[in-house]
Amino acid sequence: MTKTIIITGASSGIGRATAEAFHEDGWIVGLVARRRDLLEEVAGGRQNAQVLPADVTDSAAVDDTFDAFLAKAGRLDAIFNNAGIFGQPGAIDEVAPEAFAEVVDVNLTGMFLCARAAYVRMKAQSPKGGRIINNGSIAAHVPRDRSFSYTTTKHAITGLTKSISLDGRDHDVACSQIDIGNAETDMVRGLNARLVAEGRPPNPVMDVNDAAGMVLQMANLPISANVQFATIMATKMPYIGRG
Repeated sequence: MTKTIIITGASSGIGRATAEAFHEDGWIVGLVARRRDLLEEVAGGRQNAQVLPADVTDSAAVDDTFDAFLAKAGRLDAIFNNAGIFGQPGAIDEVAPEAFAEVVDVNLTGMFLCARAAYVRMKAQSPKGGRIINNGSIAAHVPRDRSFSYTTTKHAITGLTKSISLDGRDHDVACSQIDIGNAETDMVRGLNARLVAEGRPPNPVMDVNDAAGMVLQMANLPISANVQFATIMATKMPYIGRG
């Protein structure tokens, strides 16, 4: 039976690369992001792609999106809960409250809503169960400077992951977290551009497709096995001891 997955934030960056990896592996892929035109590009006319434009911060829209996917795909085997934003850079006294709230809305509330929608449907389907993979980030462990909002939300994702993993045991819902460090995406290129403008060296990066491949490996495990936490990063990234 063909396996199925929903990927949020699928229009660019890690989400887009991951969608490509799952397409090539033969999965039915639900592509979720705000802009239909970009999702259509990712889908590329593939029969195993569903274009599902939605705002992950809108609970009704999230439920409608998951229902639309299941109406065609039949079941939900996995979700890559990936949509996120960096937000206004700065220390706590430099970040406006409304800017912080925007990052929380997408990175935490949005991931909660999508994980919840997946969990409800995975419990109800037959056979029950499935896999939720949350995109944590290296920032779920140690911050980079001037990343107050992003780091705060990514630490919260670790708690979300642990709680779902524990509560999901009785329902065959596995939950894991992938922490990705400096995959070369538009967001990381933007961070590096700011570093260069400030006279600092850019961060080492890795191919985004390597991160996507790791998500695919995690999703392809039997439901009896789970990678609870995985870290993949640019080899020369100053992660160990950087904090």
